[in-house]
Amino acid sequence: MIFHWLYSLSGEISALNLFRYITFRSFLSFITSFSFAWAIGRPFISRMKHYQMGQEIREDGPQSHLQKKGTPTMGGILILASVLVSLLFWIDLSDPLVFGTVCIVAGFGLIGFFDDWLKVKKKNVKGLSGKLRLLLEFVLCFIVLGILVRYFDFSTTLQVPFFKNFVPDLGWYYVLFGSFVIVGCANALNLTDGLDGLAIVPFTVAALTYGLFAYLAGHKGLADYLQITYVFGVGELTPFAAAFVGAGFGFLWFNSYPAQLFMGDVGSLSLGGFLGALAVFTKNEILLILIGGVFVVEALSVIAQVASYKLTKKRIFRMAPIHHHFELRGVAEPKVIIRFWIVSVLLAVLSLTTLKLR
Repeated sequence: MIFHWLYSLSGEISALNLFRYITFRSFLSFITSFSFAWAIGRPFISRMKHYQMGQEIREDGPQSHLQKKGTPTMGGILILASVLVSLLFWIDLSDPLVFGTVCIVAGFGLIGFFDDWLKVKKKNVKGLSGKLRLLLEFVLCFIVLGILVRYFDFSTTLQVPFFKNFVPDLGWYYVLFGSFVIVGCANALNLTDGLDGLAIVPFTVAALTYGLFAYLAGHKGLADYLQITYVFGVGELTPFAAAFVGAGFGFLWFNSYPAQLFMGDVGSLSLGGFLGALAVFTKNEILLILIGGVFVVEALSVIAQVASYKLTKKRIFRMAPIHHHFELRGVAEPKVIIRFWIVSVLLAVLSLTTLKLR
């Protein structure tokens, strides 16, 4: 936390007072993580190729994807390393919500890493057992949220958009609810990561939106004015979100079509876990349905496809997740990607309007 040391010198150099401001540190966090990701991206790709850490491709997927086989994966390591640099420089790790978020991101990242490693080792698309992966994710969330509720008085109330006077207190059931939000978001983002750059842009848009919500919820005056739940210390998640946005754009430099690098499960699970944690800690859990609408639709398309086939032996889509359905209908991959990006931006803008409709 280099900024603490810099701020301590503000008595001698008044300009260093800037480091006490979350907005200024958010800007530095974005620049730091983007610069780091952009600078080490190419050497990272070379090392992944050297160690033959290539992506395996589903044989039952679109045939155009078979040419992507062998593209370096585990690009999530690049994202997380870039965020870590910003974390050490510009973010207060002593903040309980920051530390809880770090635990969730690191834990989900490790689960994703082992999943990716097994896929590369076995040379197929199967990694960790789905049930084992979900179990590990839920256990991690239970522990983190349980500690925050028990020892740091984290609120167990639920804020419902458009109903300012309806704020139910879930008590300890909130730990289960919050865990479901985080795990669901992580796996929905994981399902979305199927085309070049498809997942990373909606993620950065959602993270940027939640970064703004974190700033507002952590500012007592603004929270009271907007009639949203004030959460002490949550403003420190704003530079954290900025770090992910910067790292995301740095990763996109290499992940844009045609991709030189895939994020892998180490990336999709950790990024989804981070987004879910932001939704929970800013008390905007339900709004995640709107902000992360692209991820929600992708997950629902898989659930609907599986349910339809088991019940009727018929498929709703040509292939799930739904982005593959559009591909198989003849829509070019870059067009599918950019349209999903546009939708994610529209949903983010729509979610911001709820600030004055509460």
